[in-house]
This record gives sequence, C-alpha cells and structure tokens, in this order.
Amino acid sequence: MEYEDIINQTRKIIDAYFQNKEFEPEIEGEAGVFVTLKKHEKLRGCIGIIKPSKISKNLKLAAISTLSDSRFEKVTHDEMKDIKIEISLLTPPELVKNPERKIEIGKHGIIIKQGLNSGLLLPQVAIEWKMSIIEFLEAVSEKAGLNKNAWKTSQIWKFSAQIFKET
Repeated sequence: MEYEDIINQTRKIIDAYFQNKEFEPEIEGEAGVFVTLKKHEKLRGCIGIIKPSKISKNLKLAAISTLSDSRFEKVTHDEMKDIKIEISLLTPPELVKNPERKIEIGKHGIIIKQGLNSGLLLPQVAIEWKMSIIEFLEAVSEKAGLNKNAWKTSQIWKFSAQIFKET
C-alpha cells in the first residue's frame, strides 16, 4: 500500500465529514486500523478498531471517530491544516505468556485485558516515550485503569503495525 494513498484517502474522509458529504475510500485488504491526529507534535486524537475487517471501512470509522476523541476538545475543520495524520494497520492480536520476553519494543503494540478493563498502546508509543518493556507494560496497565503491575496477572496480546505517518 502506498503511503500517500492511505494518508490522502484519510484526509478526504475527514474533509467530506466536515462538509456533510460522503466519501468512500478505496483501500484493499483487511486489518485493524488506528488513526492518530497530532497538532504541533501534541496528540489531538487516537481511535481505532482492533478487529481485522475491510481497511476502507475501519479507516473511515476510525478517522471520523478520532475527530471527537473524548479525551480532547473536538477537532475543527480549520484545525486540520495544522494536523498531521498517522495511520496504523494492525496485524491480528496474539495472546502471549511472559510478555516481558515475547514483546519487542518498536515492533509490537500491546493490549491488556482484566475483567471489564482493557487498554491498548501502539508500537510507536514505546519508541516515542523511550520506554523499556516493563515501562511499556506498566503504561498499558495504567491506560486500562488498572494498577501499573496489573500486566503480571492480566491477559496480554501483542500485535504489529504497518505505520503511515505524515511528516
């Protein structure tokens, strides 16, 4: 898949949304998809669909949802000129035992689940924040609303991601 194609299609999805129009992306394949929006290197939204499905469907849903990520003020149409888009296409998650030995920083993202709590961190998060594997596992535990050592007694999945990032 071409970098420019997926980024351009995502911009078209967002522009159409703000203009109350429909745009159906034409991207082949199936994958989980995360859309990350950053303005001046600061996170403005990051929403995704973990379950592999048609990329075009997941991309549209994630892109539109990211504009209203509840952790941030809603993204405005005017603001989009200052926002860089990052797309992560996810491999299917794989349950792992001994995650501190089976997860590679920079290669794998992680999902944690314990009871009703769950959290996910993309592979690039550990690199951007210069985390060790233990810090990465603690961070995903806390993101799930659990204590930082919850990863030791929780279900952990790993996945890889193909990342397309505007520069």
